Amino acid sequence: MNVDYLGEASLFGRETLYNGGFPSSLFSFFHLPQSLQLQKGTTCSSVSLQKQKCNIKLYAVPVRAFSCRFASTGSASSRADLGSQRKHIASAFTVPNGYQSRAGHMHYRTDGNSTSEFEGQLDELFNEVRMLIVSGRKNDAVELLQANYEAVKEQMESGASGIEQAAVLDIVALGYITVGDLKFVASILDILNSIVDSLKDSEPFLDSVLLHMGSMYSTLKKLEKSVSAYKRAIDIIEKKSGQDSSFLITPILGMAKVLGTNGRTTKAVECYHRAISILESTRGFEDEDLVIPLFSLGNLLLKEGKGKDAETCFARIMNIYKKLYGEKDGKVGMAMYSLANAKCARGEADEAITLYRRALQIIEDSNYMALDDSEMEKMRIDLAELLHAVGRRKEGRELLEESLLINEKSKGKDHPSSVKHLVNLAASYSRSKNYAEAERLLRIGLNIMVKAVGPDDQSITNPMLNLAVTLYNLKRDDDAEQLALEVLRIRENAFGKDCLPVGEALDCLVSIQSRLGKDETELLKLLKRILRIQEKAFGYEAKEVIDTLKKIVFYMDKLGLKDEKFPVQKRLSMLRMKFKNQMQY
Repeated sequence: MNVDYLGEASLFGRETLYNGGFPSSLFSFFHLPQSLQLQKGTTCSSVSLQKQKCNIKLYAVPVRAFSCRFASTGSASSRADLGSQRKHIASAFTVPNGYQSRAGHMHYRTDGNSTSEFEGQLDELFNEVRMLIVSGRKNDAVELLQANYEAVKEQMESGASGIEQAAVLDIVALGYITVGDLKFVASILDILNSIVDSLKDSEPFLDSVLLHMGSMYSTLKKLEKSVSAYKRAIDIIEKKSGQDSSFLITPILGMAKVLGTNGRTTKAVECYHRAISILESTRGFEDEDLVIPLFSLGNLLLKEGKGKDAETCFARIMNIYKKLYGEKDGKVGMAMYSLANAKCARGEADEAITLYRRALQIIEDSNYMALDDSEMEKMRIDLAELLHAVGRRKEGRELLEESLLINEKSKGKDHPSSVKHLVNLAASYSRSKNYAEAERLLRIGLNIMVKAVGPDDQSITNPMLNLAVTLYNLKRDDDAEQLALEVLRIRENAFGKDCLPVGEALDCLVSIQSRLGKDETELLKLLKRILRIQEKAFGYEAKEVIDTLKKIVFYMDKLGLKDEKFPVQKRLSMLRMKFKNQMQY
């Protein structure tokens, strides 16, 4: 392997159309984790084109301390509506809005009139907090939550530690979840956990409190505690209502999501199948409530590489929607899009392309969502990327141009959100070896970003690094090097010296400098730095380090570093064998 080939290998792996984050097109082995990637058509805090406003509305009211003994009780109608109201606070709950009230429960389940007065008091507290948050009075809401928290603490110091204290702390914790004070939520959950551990399963409200705890622990990424809370909630509901009760759906789906996140896929799949079975037995085989567990199961199976099983889930969703709403409803289009993803995962490209096109057409014709909606944008980019992958670049480029025109019409020609479309178009032209047009588009995008955020903001580095790659292709290596160095400087200042975006810039720089004939000892140092970043992010034995190890071995061999080369060569051979065996398996 010669030096120039080394640069080509690292710079021009399989290109991926830009979805708003740092693309993997620059070097195929340096895939960024989900936390640093963006969904197509969206932004995130670490790599955003624009700062996004939080869309959670908070409420506040004249501060009036509520204890577990309120001055008044809620009406029967307000108690009945408690479940739907609590959804606005419990933003972390697994099951989407509009589902809990039918398939499970968000409210406190009671066993009779003995607890109805207390339920009304909880209802009153919840309504008060909710009204404050909805009206935008965050500080008043926090004061009200804090007053109730202090009231419970006083009661516990006096020896009271029962379901009443647990239920009020539950509402307080949910309120703080909405306010965004997760650190304080964690301390409340510690107290709440100590209370519920001492309570018998027969206590009223306990299953609901545990359900909410499971959701909040999931939000805090305390997954084992989340599973434990959901499991106990399920056990209690089974004792009260039987093993086929629809009240089980919400905690089962909550636990399934956590198990899937925690890598316990087999258990998660079992939970989803159980939820589906319960719904089939209570509501029938074509009820719309089946969509949520089927969709979650399908996505999990897709993530695990089980495209055929995922396809079955999405096809069933599509048929349910067709029967309920007709073949031209936008929901059918959304289900068809998921089915296309499964087809694509199975390598059935032509069928996937047909489904993508039909899905887009149905959604557009039904006005199910606006043309400039981020989800529609993501669908067009998915289809465009697939079309490029199968060699139908002209069709793919037409979709990318359509996305750019829609964005410009909606937000203006020089809006920063157009940059991702310009980058995608540039990638398309690069695949067709039209590097001059790619350079033109990237310079337009870079100028837009510099005007919008300034010359030192990290969000300009994506078009800038893509431009460096394009100039490398045009054999303008000196210009490419200057841009790569500037990207490296900006990203080091923004993210620190040991993060993945910095590793991406370093890899690009090494490839350019290798062709410029720079000092090979310095290039080896940069490669070792890239390796450290990859090891930190992906692990010592990750597949992502293989290409970097190859390059390190290459330069060690050139520099005559035989003693240093031997352990690296041995490690590389072991990793190659490991992943070769995995592929065969």
